[in-house]
Amino acid sequence: MSEQGWPAPRAEGAVTGTVTVPGSKSISNRALILAALADGPSHLTGLLAARDTSLMRSALVSLGVGIADSGTTVTVTPGSLKGPASVDCGLAGTVMRFVPPVAALADGTIAFDGDPYARERPMGVILGALRTLGVQIEDGGTGRMPYTVSGTGSVRGGTVTLDASGSSQFVSALLLAGARYDEGVDIRHDGKPVPSQPHLDMSVAMLRERGVQVDDAEPNRWVVAPGPIRAMDTAIEPDLSNAAPFLAAAVITGGSVTVTGWPSQTTQPGGQLPEIFTRFGASATLTDNGLTVRGTGRVQGVDLDLSEVGELSPVIAAVAAFADGPSYLRGIAHLRNHETDRLAALEREFNALGGDVTQTADGLEIRPKPLHGGLFGTYRDHRMAHAAAVLGLLVDGLEIENIGTTAKTLPEFPELWSGLAG
Repeated sequence: MSEQGWPAPRAEGAVTGTVTVPGSKSISNRALILAALADGPSHLTGLLAARDTSLMRSALVSLGVGIADSGTTVTVTPGSLKGPASVDCGLAGTVMRFVPPVAALADGTIAFDGDPYARERPMGVILGALRTLGVQIEDGGTGRMPYTVSGTGSVRGGTVTLDASGSSQFVSALLLAGARYDEGVDIRHDGKPVPSQPHLDMSVAMLRERGVQVDDAEPNRWVVAPGPIRAMDTAIEPDLSNAAPFLAAAVITGGSVTVTGWPSQTTQPGGQLPEIFTRFGASATLTDNGLTVRGTGRVQGVDLDLSEVGELSPVIAAVAAFADGPSYLRGIAHLRNHETDRLAALEREFNALGGDVTQTADGLEIRPKPLHGGLFGTYRDHRMAHAAAVLGLLVDGLEIENIGTTAKTLPEFPELWSGLAG
């Protein structure tokens, strides 16, 4: 281990292998929220064990929810939600945005805070929406953490209009808890298109599986009827977004990588990876063994609208850095408000290695150039670390600052990556 960073493994040739990735963070944390609000105990198998899910579990336990492990099964038992309590959000968007609507149902005061950078992430949209629905919140007028939710044991609910163009999580947060509000919730979006549509589809599908009535027939409107959330045993899908760097290794080295357990149908954004990597010139085949991506030794430049799958952008940018022509990644202006300003971070770090990346109003323009080694900053962002690892396969002397940040959603990443690249 260098004093500077983690030496990114260099590929000796075409990367081949099979990888099994743990459960989806997005599904895991939604399943935990819904189980906490359900009408009885739920059993979750394949639940991701990572920082974001640990923070979600701790948040719910602090509110009075019972969560117990038995082998590979996690049992969630709803309890009487109450304060006082303190919630550590870390840098997890799903915790800082999904838990406040649940805390509003508690009887007592719930204080929220998180990592230093978490205090910079915008929260005003969801906090304002909750105030409209009758929830008392104190944030010092900042619209950011730290903030306090003062619950009375119930939420009136009703109609709320918000601008969710910055994050689909603002809508999902209200969807997941809305059935427990006295009047349900009628969410209306007013603004530029909501990004990450697959995550909204995921929230709606998981609610319907649990017997909740959700009407999303009208564009930019979601109506959740009041009523119980049915307890449900759930097997968590593999995290397809975390599979992105492993599949990307096949694309850029002309190799072949299989990710096991790939679902035939999914609402995860990572479900679009086969189509995306095909655009780069690779092939993708789904069998009973999983999804196999094969590279050809040549990477084509692409022009992609990534508005639905923004979280994949760092790895996609890394693949584009080795293309035979320019690539344009569009529809991802909202990444400026993710774990870090991902567009600025990608531009800065790629160019520090000799690259030619330029921010646009809503994305990145990537003009491939020979890259050299150096320390790649991650900004405490697991997706930045994934992008750096992909670059390192073909760049000598690349080191990744704070590889431990991958523990946010995939603690096993360094070992899995070294095993595949080696």
